[in-house]
Amino acid sequence: MVKTLSLEELYEQQIKPRPLSERLRLLAMIAQDLAAETKEEEEPKHSLMELEGLGAEIWQGIDAQEYVNELRKEWDHRP
Repeated sequence: MVKTLSLEELYEQQIKPRPLSERLRLLAMIAQDLAAETKEEEEPKHSLMELEGLGAEIWQGIDAQEYVNELRKEWDHRP
């Protein structure tokens, strides 16, 4: 019966004794592998255009130019 090594045992027996250059290469390989898997798992990107029209009901009946003019008046009177 073949005994399965724990990650700690695997590291101590097989990885740690290797030269630094090999351990660094292994680390780079693992990082690349994880980065590739992460990209596959990412949710699809969204476009800013998906927000078009969101909250439009808030501005119903409000004239944009009048609104901007009121804001500018407020700014002029602030200390």
